[in-house]
Amino acid sequence: MPTQREPAVAGRFYPAERQACERMLDEMLGNDSAPPALAAIVPHAGWVYSGPTAALSLSGVKKAEPETIIVFGAMHTFAHNDASVYGSGGWVTPLGTIPVDDELGRTLTESELLVEDPTVHAHEHSIEVQLPLIRRLMKDARILPIMVRPGPAAPEVGRICARQAAELGRRVAFVGSTDLTHYGPAFSFEPHGRGEAGIRWAKEVNDRRFVELIAARDADAVVPEAARNRNACGAGAVAAAIGATLEAAGGEYVELCHTTSAEVEGTLAIAVNSVGYEAGVFQLPS
Repeated sequence: MPTQREPAVAGRFYPAERQACERMLDEMLGNDSAPPALAAIVPHAGWVYSGPTAALSLSGVKKAEPETIIVFGAMHTFAHNDASVYGSGGWVTPLGTIPVDDELGRTLTESELLVEDPTVHAHEHSIEVQLPLIRRLMKDARILPIMVRPGPAAPEVGRICARQAAELGRRVAFVGSTDLTHYGPAFSFEPHGRGEAGIRWAKEVNDRRFVELIAARDADAVVPEAARNRNACGAGAVAAAIGATLEAAGGEYVELCHTTSAEVEGTLAIAVNSVGYEAGVFQLPS
């Protein structure tokens, strides 16, 4: 039975009203420098913090003109499945409802790794915050939301998605949703002290370890790296996006932006808490 997923974080992470949402999107979508993208890495904080960074990557996805966008989400709550698929119906946004690619969803859930489980998506924000951007940029595209557990199976989840999409002849793009190091007392993580020096270390050293693995397209390394150094909350989503990219013979990684919430706020000199945000794309196959 098709289901309709109502917004869970509208009004908190991004505007709930259509006009306010449109105005904020107008402000966020000014940079069109990304190359056409097979896959993208996007952050998922509130739009005032990471919206423009996510918009950079998704503008590259738009240029690839996908029919379906498979969005791999971070799991901020516990789930038993390696990958939880929202396989039918639609997701409501302030700009309208985005239909789910139910045919691709049915095909993917024939695999033991991917399980139809809409309940996992009920309160999770890591996919939802991307969808008004996707709706604005690619009005006719469908989506397939998949929550990916940060485990050893995550790269294979992406590979399966790419193979099945190719078998259906579907023109797809892949999006991996993650934030980077959560640093400061709010996150109980301050290995290099409180304040500017620690926040700079989080970005310049800890985040970069993770980003370098993305650039190397090392799908199997990103989950262990995040487990060791707490430098990504969506390592499973990133591993799946890289796995899909490799399966689909995607091109090199182009980094578009790496920033932090402290930098966005302009409070780096006085901040004690900060979160890293990365935007980048894997180019289309040559």
